[in-house]
Amino acid sequence: MYIKTKNNQPYKFPYTFTDLRKDNPNTSFPKNPSASVFADYGIHPVTKTAAPECDSKTHRLQQNVELIDGVWTQTWQLQEIEETEASSNIRAERNQRLKECDWTHMTDSPLNTEDKAAWASYRDALRDIPEQTGFPYSVQWPSEPQ
Repeated sequence: MYIKTKNNQPYKFPYTFTDLRKDNPNTSFPKNPSASVFADYGIHPVTKTAAPECDSKTHRLQQNVELIDGVWTQTWQLQEIEETEASSNIRAERNQRLKECDWTHMTDSPLNTEDKAAWASYRDALRDIPEQTGFPYSVQWPSEPQ
């Protein structure tokens, strides 16, 4: 992974060898250019970093690059999705989880009374998710009964 800079400022990221060829159609480059060839064109390697975990229903990850101690380094920025969209996404997940356990309350369900009560509590907890403090960005999903 590379970055193209102009005046030591980010110009294009990510940047590839294909981009270099497109930007310089009248230049012949070796099959595996050296770091000095790339540097001559303001192209520098970027140190990859692991992306942080995030819930794509409520957040988006934006990839950036930053010069840290003289090394271009991949950085990540976690951004909240708009609240109405995040709320809709979480409610859709909750509704799917409710649908997946509808069978527990059918008249021909093989569950005993105690198990049905556990499933009823689980379903109530799912329905209460929008009432949780921090909803929709911080949700504690209930554990499904065993």
